[in-house]
Formats: sequence, structure tokens, C-alpha cells
Amino acid sequence: MNYFSISQLARYSGIKPHTIRMWEQRYNALTPNRSEGNTRYYDNKQLRRLLNIVSLMESDYKVSELCSMPDKKLFSLVEELPGKAADSRVNEFFVLQLIGAGMNYDEVNFDKIFSHCLLKYGINETYLKLIYPMLHRVGIMWTTNALEPAAEHFISNLVRQKLFTAIDSLPAVKTTEDSWLLFLPENEFHEIGLLFANFLIRQSGRKVIYLGANVPLESLFVAVKETSSQNVLLFLAHNDLPGVTQDYLNDLILFFGDKKIYVAGDSSFFKEIKTGENIHWLSSPQKLEQLLMVI
Repeated sequence: MNYFSISQLARYSGIKPHTIRMWEQRYNALTPNRSEGNTRYYDNKQLRRLLNIVSLMESDYKVSELCSMPDKKLFSLVEELPGKAADSRVNEFFVLQLIGAGMNYDEVNFDKIFSHCLLKYGINETYLKLIYPMLHRVGIMWTTNALEPAAEHFISNLVRQKLFTAIDSLPAVKTTEDSWLLFLPENEFHEIGLLFANFLIRQSGRKVIYLGANVPLESLFVAVKETSSQNVLLFLAHNDLPGVTQDYLNDLILFFGDKKIYVAGDSSFFKEIKTGENIHWLSSPQKLEQLLMVI
């Protein structure tokens, strides 16, 4: 994806469109292109420049100075930032730089940033502090698609690769006590949250039966019966009609009433759903971590 509207730049950077326009007019921060129909648009280079400016906003430089700097100078300052800034600023910096690398299809830079984060935080904190906020911001976790499909797939698959590597590094668990069956229902394909749940549960020493995405209800019945899983965990990101989701959860309660059923998804959507005592709602990865510590 090489064409962005100002509203898309605002979503990725966290800077309001009005402010972006002001920076353009006052400081020549960005130079938008124009289509044949005279519509303003921005390319990957402009997006990356904006993300670099935002990353440096709490440094010793004024916004006016940053907006006037050439790209080479901005990139040089960005390279120096992680060792100088406070943790909250460093977290935002990494989020912005990961977005920039992903939107530019720059796997080398994405891997470099991610590896640095792993050394600094470890896989748990890297996901919770950086990857989860990044995915949430660009709209590819627990929400509907918010990006050009190609860019979404590129970013999400890079993260999936990292999570698969982390999961593979954990030893297999033989015991069937407190085992968990993880899946996404039919027409659910955003797998990253489920993969991280897989990692957290395995890391806690519990057995996981991982079915992945788009699992038909009939297949789920067979899997639960044959594995004797005590816990069932699913993510609902598709945000179907409340009535459809209610019927689906009712089916789960009907067939797996003796199991503990955990559901993750958009909290605002679940206000319209009646879960009763059989469905346990997980509003964030942190909630799953807390749960694993007490059960």
C-alpha cells in the first residue's frame, strides 16, 4: 500500500488531521501528492517521515525543528532515541517504528526492531507493551479490517512468525490435567491473539490443544470429546450480529456446559450478549495472565 489519506496517517500516528495540516502549512513537514482528481494523498516515505517526527516529539527538539529536518537527520535521531528516553516514550517509539516498517513492507527493519524489543522486554512484555498496542492501533486485532489487505497480511504474518518461534521454544506438556482447547469459530481468521494465548498457557505449564482458525462447530464437538479438555478458549473478532453470536454461545453452553468456557473479543460488543455463569469473559491478554496465576 503506497497511498494514504490524511485520516489514515492520523490513525497510524495518533496525530489529528488538523494538526498534520498545520505542520504542513507552517513547517513544510510533509509534501502530499495529488491525484488526477486533485485529491491529496501521501506515500510510504511521507508516512515514515511523520512517524519519525512523532517518535521524536518529546526529545530536546521543538516540533518546528523536527518538521524542518531532512529525512536523513530524523532517521539518525530516531536511531539514538531508545537509549535516551523514558520507558513510556520508548514504548510509543517502538510502536510507531513497527507500524512504519510494516507499512513499508520492510521486513529487515521490522525484525531489527522486534529483536531489540525481545532483548529489552522478553516475549511477554514485548507483546503486551508493544505488539498488542501496535495491532490495536492499525485495527487488525479483535476488530474488523482497517488496512489494505496486503499490508494487514504482511504485518500480521510477521508477528505470527515470531509467536510460532516463541511457542516452539517451550517444552511439550504431557499431563492432561487442566488442559485447554483453543480455536477460532468459522469465519474468524485473526489468529494472533489466540497464538499469544497459546504461548501464555503453555508457558504456565499447561497442555494446549490448538485448533487454529475457522473451526466448524461439528469438528469442535469431536475435538473436545476426544481430548477431554477442561477449558475451552475462543476469540470473537468478527463482530457478527448479537443474535447470531448469542445463538453460537448458547450452543457452546449446551454442549460444553461442564467445561469452563473463556471468550475474548471487543468488550463493547459483549455488552449486548448474555453469557450467564457458563461463559467467562477475557477483556485483555493481561486478564488471561492473571487467570493463569490463580487457577
